[in-house]
Amino acid sequence: MLTHPQPTSPRGSLPKTRAMDLNAVLPNASAEKARNVLAVETSPTELVGEQAACHPVPGQPNAINFALKQWGNEIKNSVNSLRTGKGNSENRKSIFYTEEWEMLDPTPKDLEESVAQEEKRRPFSEPSKGSSASSFPFDFGRIPHKTRRPLKEIIATSRNRNSLDSSPAECNGGGSGRRASEMQLKFQSQQEELEGLKKELCSQKELVRLLQQTVRSSQYDKYFAGHLCEVGPKDKLELLHQKDHQILGLNNQLEKLTLEKDALQQEVRALKCKAGELSEQLGMLMETIQAKDEVIVKLSRELTECQEQPSGPGGLTQASTSSSSTNKELLELDRLNDTLQGYKTQNKFLNKEILELSALRRNAEDRERDLVTKCTTLEAKLCQVESKYLILLQEMKTPVCSEEERPCHDVVAQLLEDALRVDTSDQPEQTVCKPHLVSEYDIYGFRTVPEDDEEEKLVAKARALDLKSLSLTENQEISLGVKWENCLAGTVNREMGRCVELKNLIRSGVPHAHRSKVWKWCVGLHVKKFKDSAEPGYFQTLLQNALKKQNPASKQIELDLLRTLPNNKHYASPTSEGIQKLRNVLLAYSWRNPDIGYCQGLNRLVAIALLYLEQEDAFWCLVTIVEVFMARDYYTKTLLGSQVDQRVFKDLMSEKLPRLHAHLELHRVDYSLITFNWFLVVFVDSVVSDVLFKIWDSFLYEGPKVIFRFALALFKFKEEEILKLQDSMSIFKYLRYFTRTILDAKKLISIAFGDLNPFPLRQIRNRRAVHLEKVRLELMELEAIREDFLRGRETDPDKRDLISDDEEDG
Repeated sequence: MLTHPQPTSPRGSLPKTRAMDLNAVLPNASAEKARNVLAVETSPTELVGEQAACHPVPGQPNAINFALKQWGNEIKNSVNSLRTGKGNSENRKSIFYTEEWEMLDPTPKDLEESVAQEEKRRPFSEPSKGSSASSFPFDFGRIPHKTRRPLKEIIATSRNRNSLDSSPAECNGGGSGRRASEMQLKFQSQQEELEGLKKELCSQKELVRLLQQTVRSSQYDKYFAGHLCEVGPKDKLELLHQKDHQILGLNNQLEKLTLEKDALQQEVRALKCKAGELSEQLGMLMETIQAKDEVIVKLSRELTECQEQPSGPGGLTQASTSSSSTNKELLELDRLNDTLQGYKTQNKFLNKEILELSALRRNAEDRERDLVTKCTTLEAKLCQVESKYLILLQEMKTPVCSEEERPCHDVVAQLLEDALRVDTSDQPEQTVCKPHLVSEYDIYGFRTVPEDDEEEKLVAKARALDLKSLSLTENQEISLGVKWENCLAGTVNREMGRCVELKNLIRSGVPHAHRSKVWKWCVGLHVKKFKDSAEPGYFQTLLQNALKKQNPASKQIELDLLRTLPNNKHYASPTSEGIQKLRNVLLAYSWRNPDIGYCQGLNRLVAIALLYLEQEDAFWCLVTIVEVFMARDYYTKTLLGSQVDQRVFKDLMSEKLPRLHAHLELHRVDYSLITFNWFLVVFVDSVVSDVLFKIWDSFLYEGPKVIFRFALALFKFKEEEILKLQDSMSIFKYLRYFTRTILDAKKLISIAFGDLNPFPLRQIRNRRAVHLEKVRLELMELEAIREDFLRGRETDPDKRDLISDDEEDG
């Protein structure tokens, strides 16, 4: 694509654009020649104004052809001089161009075809008004002038001639080294000249290309000016508009180039400023290095002088100076030693005082501990006396042998009324250091004394007094509380981790004040993978879904809410604070696990968890028990996992308690009817509250193995009493309530985690797998019997009135 030259330059001068192009691609001499030729060929058309465009000067192509022929003659002369090898090195810098051109005037037919092609391209070129280039269809014919020799042949001829010129010298010299070196230098110089000639040839080719472009532009301008005079005013106006668009495009391009130039100039200035800053930094670094070098040289000189001075005459002076400095250092060292010795003495004195104060504090703590122990012992004895007193009063009120009323009947009745009166002191329920004050509810919210049966009231109150007596006896071991405080104090800035010490502490029982924190940590330990995979606000999302849309489990949940823990004040009435929390957790879990939905027993697990945990934590506690601890199908309709655990427990009973197992088998007592509920709800409503929560402490930390341990421990605790019973009815009746009479949690824990060892979990898992297959086979057989029954009922008219248990429940 070529740019149209603007006819604004004065006569005899080059257009600015062309001159810039020639200076960019050609050497100085070649550019000068090209400008002279361009001045010759542009002067006829670039006159002044539109008159020069409308009236072209005749004979212009002849002048251009003459200039090109003259330039071709110069090229041929340069080639001939190269062939003959004449002239100096400056004259040899001629133009190598092996092809000779002859300019031909385009015919009118060619010009018309070019105009037609230009008009065809006009609809596509008009939208891009900023374009500054247009194509010229004119071409020049190449006419062979004479046989031309290739450039390689010319160079080869020159080399052969040089070799022939130098061969006699080599023969005459007899292989002289001097002549050989001269020839080598000459050959190198010729090679350099050859490279220069190649570069010159490239520049001349570029010059010819620019001249061709200029000639094409001039011819097009000439034809355009002539065609403009021939066509009508309308076409003239259109052509002029086209030229105006081209001029505008060239101006826009010029403005863009000017802006680019300004941007580049600004960038150059910025780089110059940066270079100046770097130069200043370099100067500063050089000055710093120079100063360091001077210091190094100075220190090296001083070191050398110090090494040389002792051997010289001034060595004694230097030695005396060094000895005086050494004496000063020794004096300073002695002073520091004296100071250190004084600090050591002072430290020993202070340590002695600290030891004495510690001994005094220890003695005071021992005296206080003794007093507390004595006080708690007296209070425990008082509880025992009150318990016996209550039983005595009950016996005196209703004697067995006498039916007549005694004189002291009124006094005994008054004593009974006073003993059964519930203390309503203002002290909080958590205050367990007053055993003679039996509150209506314990610290967990469970009712300690029933409301209806008077005899049960006395027994329950005696049991509560015994329980508080045991708790006071346990409180004598203050070291357990100190261990818990130390353990939790070490986890202020870090999370608790599994360790043997923590395991032993949890087995001993978590204090009431720390149970909420420990339970939350245990639950988070087991459900971490579930929480990480769940979305934020997972519990709230489930709860909202459950409240918006009821599921099949919602009705059964509502029926069981008030039957969960009726003896606990947090779940005693529909307005109790625990009822709504219990409802939310059960509904949310029914949406999480629709396969289970809701099973009777889950409500008691959640109710116990809510006594120490918030709703969301209690939800995750239920997930831990159902989906992590217990086997699959533990709380489903078939209760398959629960049945398997009962068979595993029987195996453990025969192994750990063989006498008791044989005794129960002898009297055909199916104790799984009692223990089934223990496993399903983890001893809720089966043991007293203090024992229950100690069992839950270990259960949430270690898992379901704890249930087997404590179930065996309960039987072992009362093994001798059960062995004394000799009929199945009394044994079964005793098994229904004997767990409520076990109050010594410390002894029960000792049996569970001490007397029953070893207790490997692998053994339980293996036995679960074995019994699982057996129970599945039995269930399959029962299902087959059921199907046979249904088919027989359909075929036999006599059996159509029979219904199964499931149908009756439905």
